[in-house]
Formats: sequence, C-alpha cells, structure tokens
Amino acid sequence: MLGWRLLLGSLFIAGLVGVCWLDAHPTQDLPTGSWLLPLAMLVCAVASEEMLRLVGLWSDWPQNWIVFGGNLAIVAASGAAVVWRPLTRASAMERAGWPLVALTLGMLISIVGELLRYNRPGVAMPRIARATLSMAYVGLTIGFLVQLRLLRDDWQGMTALVSVIAIVKTGDTAAYTVGRLVGRHKMTPVLSPGKTWEGAIGALIFAPLASWLVFSWLMPTQSPGVELGFHWNWIVYGVIICVAGMVGDLAESLLKRDAGLKNSSAWMPGFGGVLDVLDSMMFAAPVAWLLWIIGFV
Repeated sequence: MLGWRLLLGSLFIAGLVGVCWLDAHPTQDLPTGSWLLPLAMLVCAVASEEMLRLVGLWSDWPQNWIVFGGNLAIVAASGAAVVWRPLTRASAMERAGWPLVALTLGMLISIVGELLRYNRPGVAMPRIARATLSMAYVGLTIGFLVQLRLLRDDWQGMTALVSVIAIVKTGDTAAYTVGRLVGRHKMTPVLSPGKTWEGAIGALIFAPLASWLVFSWLMPTQSPGVELGFHWNWIVYGVIICVAGMVGDLAESLLKRDAGLKNSSAWMPGFGGVLDVLDSMMFAAPVAWLLWIIGFV
C-alpha cells in the first residue's frame, strides 16, 4: 500500500505541477485560471458525490441534484473572472460576493424543494441543513482555492495557491512521518486514533520551512524588491496555514466518524477519496485568502 500511495502521490503532484505551469503561462487567448478552473470544477463534482454519501443525501432527490448544481455554481462563481473579464477589475472582496450569492440561492432552492414535497414534520429541516452544509463545506471552500489563484493576474496569484498546497501537504507528510517514528501521545483517540501530538509538532516545524522555501523561490521573481533572508511573516503564515490544515483534517474525520465510514470513498487506494486528499486545503484556503487580502503576505 505504501508503494501504491507513493506512486499515486507522484502522479498527482506531477499532474498538478503541469496544470499550474500551463495556467501560469497562458497563451494570449486564454485568461488566468483557464486551466485550473475546469480542474476545480471536476474535483468539486467528485467531492460533492462523496459529501452526499457522508451526509446521507446521495439517493435523496431533489436534494442530491441541488447540492451538485449548487456546488458547481459556487465554484464557477468563484472563478467568474475567468470568463467575464470585467470582473478582473473588481477587488477580491467584491469577487468574493459572487460565490456567497450562489450559496444563498442553493440554500433557497433546497428550501423550495422541501416545500414541494413536505408531508410530515421532522424531516425538512435536517435535509435542508445537510444540503446547506454540503454546499458550504465543499463548494465554498474549493471556491476559495480558485479565488486564491485569481487574487492577482500574475505570479502572485499562483504563489498564493502554491503556498497553501505546499504548506498543507508538507505538514501532512511531516505529521504522518514523525507520528509513525516517534509518536506516543494520541491527539484525538476517538476521532482519529492515528494522529499524535508528536506528529503535530513535526508538522509545525516543517510546514513553516515549506512556506519560506515557496516564497523564497517565487517572490523575488515577481517582486524584485524582495530579498532572500528571514521574513517573519512567511514563517508565521506557514504556522497559521498548517494549523488551519490540521483542523480541516480533523473536521473531515468528524464527518466520516459520524457517518460510520473510514474513508470518504475508495476510488484512490492508499488515499481514500477526494475529500480525504483535500480536507486540509479546504480549511486552509479561506484562512490564506484572508491573510493575503489584508496584506499579511
């Protein structure tokens, strides 16, 4: 299983690097985000299917299709500037309103769906709540990954996205490795027995290092005035994103345990499902977006 996991991981990383390179070097006819937005839509569709199974709405019509459509609409709204160029002149805060409108419309349509089939008390509100959670947890968080790429129409937007991926996945790898080697104290014995405090400390050591490496590699190429050396905000940014990623990992563990499942799906041996791969980034993305728009990095 370890060999299969390493093989799949290498293929995923190579594919993602290739798509990011294509997105960072678009032709004159392709705007920023043209390669990554379709990938985000595809990932969102698969993650929506997994989420519907976790919350028990997979076979519940019309809520299942409302969640599918709502999540795709939220991610599309997050990347609306890709297809509607006037939005590139809007601020990041203004563009963030579009996915919120899509989420609100999805919730309202979910309520209408329950209005049309209501026949007994005690079932409408749980279904609406599960549908709304599914759209907020999947669509809105994946949408923030798209918005990170579109923060700037240059390498800064790519740096924002790459930094989150690098920090979170370095933290995940360090936590797993250190936990396996020296882990003794369980962090959450019931929720996620494999996670240890030693692993968390390992993540908090290596993730900021990944943050510094990413910014040292990319920032001087886009900001000539930025010099290599110690930048405390790069390190603190890495710590904050790492912590957000660990909370995201535990949050998905909560959903899986509550649903009585070990993995969100089994289509990727050694990894589980798309949600198992994305859970950390889905929590880290909105935190990173906020840090970027307030000028912390």
